[in-house]
Formats: sequence, structure tokens, C-alpha cells
Amino acid sequence: MENGVGIEETVRELRQYFKTGKTKSVTWRKNQLKALLDLLHHNEDAMFKALHQDLGKHPVEAYRDEIGGVEKSANNALSSVEKWMAPKKCNVPLLFFPAKGELLSEPLGVVLIFSSWNFPIMVALDPLIGAISAGNVVVIKPSEQAPACSSFLANTIPRYLDSNAIKVIEGGADVCGQLLLQKWDKIFFTGSPRVANIVMSAAAKNLTPVTLELGGKCPAILDSLSNHSDLKTAVKRIVGAKWGSCGGQACIGIDYVLVEQKFSSVLIELSKSILRKFYGDNPVESKAISRIVNKQHFERLCNLLKDPLVAASIVHGGSVDEENLFVEPTILLDPPLDAQIMTEEIFGPLLPVITTNKIQESIEFINSRPKPLAIYAFTKDETLKRRILSETSSGSVTFNDTLIQFLCDTLPFGGVGQSGCGRYHGKYSFDTFSHEKAVMHGNLSIEIEPRYPPWSKFKLEFIRLAYRFNYFGLLLHMLGLKRYN
Repeated sequence: MENGVGIEETVRELRQYFKTGKTKSVTWRKNQLKALLDLLHHNEDAMFKALHQDLGKHPVEAYRDEIGGVEKSANNALSSVEKWMAPKKCNVPLLFFPAKGELLSEPLGVVLIFSSWNFPIMVALDPLIGAISAGNVVVIKPSEQAPACSSFLANTIPRYLDSNAIKVIEGGADVCGQLLLQKWDKIFFTGSPRVANIVMSAAAKNLTPVTLELGGKCPAILDSLSNHSDLKTAVKRIVGAKWGSCGGQACIGIDYVLVEQKFSSVLIELSKSILRKFYGDNPVESKAISRIVNKQHFERLCNLLKDPLVAASIVHGGSVDEENLFVEPTILLDPPLDAQIMTEEIFGPLLPVITTNKIQESIEFINSRPKPLAIYAFTKDETLKRRILSETSSGSVTFNDTLIQFLCDTLPFGGVGQSGCGRYHGKYSFDTFSHEKAVMHGNLSIEIEPRYPPWSKFKLEFIRLAYRFNYFGLLLHMLGLKRYN
């Protein structure tokens, strides 16, 4: 842990290193991306061990959700960074002929990345790829709630990446507070809305831009699917999104399901069957489901179930194991809508099923709550799809699947409203850590005198027409104008 003076000195050194311009070269950026790939390839087993120690993640889940995603992202950036960096020509109205315009991406400078505990490798390194690609110097603050992964990052990153440009600072809330006292050129935060308020307030003091990747109660809409095979696939994807990614501790995981009342029993029975197939008859013994990260979060989830009306709505599961920090995959049918389980993000293996008379009512239900990070909708009804897209607001919408939008580099990932601001992944990560500078190349060989005083009616008419027509249209009109002196 570094004290406030140490952190201040670290930031000062980073800023001095950035001023040398070394990180702006394509060679430096590519070398760092190659080094990051080496880090992943050489330390896969160590990452598997750390992720299992912190969260009980199985190696397959760890590779699918974290290591593999970072590798894919780094390879994409490595093959694309020269194209991303290249100046982009812009169309300039003929009125400005022969001037030319272009956009030039430049790094923001010294950036701070706060990563989260539920995907401690992915959410630290994936934003780092964007920051490196854009040519910045970086401080990563891993979550202290995933101590094994935090230690891995702190000890391993300096062995592979440029230690003058990329630092890892460990610690708890006091270190976070000291970091937020510094002046940054960008802060990238992944976590809860509560902490995001603190981050944004601190950033505002220096007018520091922020990207906030938060969460929210992401709903899944299950429409009536007449084909049993389609229905089974839909429910399998719902179960996988709820319990198969960090045991329900995922910001893009499904928080609750909306379904017509007459289909709720089919959903529940299919979910039970798939859960048994995934995790066996005694899930606490399964090696395929992650455990709750710590006792504090375990107790929070247990408290959600203590409400007698909530407990009465449990139709599957409900058991807990404090020694192993394990909460059984639990399904609840129509818990009270004013209970905490329906007003706060669950972030755990509890799945409320909310019934409606008609599935179209799900749109109003979603709109009555804060904007979610993602909406998942299983339907073949094109009218319902259009209504979901036009009448709801969310970070993303995925039809007939779950979670895949997170891994698609050609789509931006981010929230809206309470679920976050800003976006990243692929080229969008590069853009997040860049300033796109507008550049205009004027020409001294042609002068348009009506832009200067003294003013006259002729000049007013010239300027008026200049705004209304393109350059050649303006010339044609001017040929017919009577000159006013």
C-alpha cells in the first residue's frame, strides 16, 4: 500500500514520462500489447489459481469470461491500432474550399482505472488495452475484495509492461481516497452506483472526464415460444446467464425474468431441470459454480431472503452454507415488488420470476424502474421487438441470447442513466481513452472579403447565401445579385 505522498509522487512521475512522448509512438503501443499477450500466455495457470482462490471460478469459466476475452481484445487491438491512430479525412463544405479538415486522435494523458472484484482480471486488463492502444500512461487500482487477483496483477504487470508508464497500486478504501485526490486526465470506474457517486464527485473538482461501468437490475423477457426446442434453449441461456457467470455476481447477468402467468410453471420446471444438469442434485458440491465473494456479500444476500413474504415466494432452492460462502441457486415466484430483492440489484444467485397477464406489460414494468445495463428478450414477435427497442432505454438489448453482447468487439459496451455512462470494447475502448482533435488546414491563396468589416447589405446577403448554399451554388447566385455598396 502506498501513502498519499507516494501516490502523489507516482502520478507526478507518470506525467513526466508521458511528456517525453514515448507512449505516443505506434512501436511503444504495439510492444505493450505484445507484452500483455505474453503475460496471458505465460501465466494462465497462475490466473486460474487466483480466480479460484478469490471466487471459486472453474478454469473453463475463468478462461471464457476473463482470460480468453482479454486475449481476444489484445489481439484485435494489436492488429488494428495503426488504423485507429491514423488521421481521418473529413468532408469539408465547398464553401471552405480549398481548406481541408481531418480528425487526429491523441492520448488523454494520465488515466486511472478502477477494476471490480467479480471479473478482476478482465475488468482490469480490458480497459488497459484501450488505454495502451490510445498511448496513455496508466494507474490500475484492483479491487481489494479479490486479493489474490490484485496481488497477481501488482506482481506480474511490472515484469511484462513498461513500468515507467503502467503502475498497479493496491489497497483499500483509504488508497482509493488518496487516488481520487490526484488530478487525472481520465477515470475509468467499474463498480456500484454508490461508489460511482464518490468517484464522479471527486472527478468533478478537476473537470476530469469519467467512464462509469455500473450495473442495474437487468431483466429478461420470456415470450411464449411454441417450439419446445426453442423454449428449452431460451431457458438454458437464462439459467446460464443467471448462475453460470460468477454465480450471479455479474453486472450484465439477469436480475429477474418477466413471463406471462400461464407460462411461469413451464419456465420454473425447465429451470429446475437445467440447474440439476448443470450443477447436480447438491450444487454446493459442484465445482462449476462460483461462490459468493466474501462474508459481507453473503450476509447481504441472506438478508434479502429473510423477509417472510420473500421467503414464502421461494419455489426452488433457498439453502445457504456460511462456511463455504455458498447460496444455492434460488428461484422465487412473484416476490413483493416493494421488497429489497426487487428494488436493489441482487448481484447473486437469486432469480425472481415476475408474472404478467400479457407479455407486452413487461415494457411498462421495465420503464417503471431505473434504466438497466442490458435487456434480454426471448421472442419471435417482430412487433414486440420493435416496441422494446423504441419504448425502453438500456445500455444494450439482446434478443434470443444472453451475455454475448459483452464479447462482441464491434459493438460498444456501456450503460445509460443509473447503469453508467461512456462505453468501451474494441475501437470504442481506443476512443474512450483518446481525444479526437479537429484539425483544419486553411489556405492563404484565396480570400473572401465579405467575411470582414466594414459591413454592407451586400456582405449580409453574401453571408446569408453562404450559409444556405454550397460553394458553387453560392457563386451561381452571386452572379445574379445586384451589388450593394
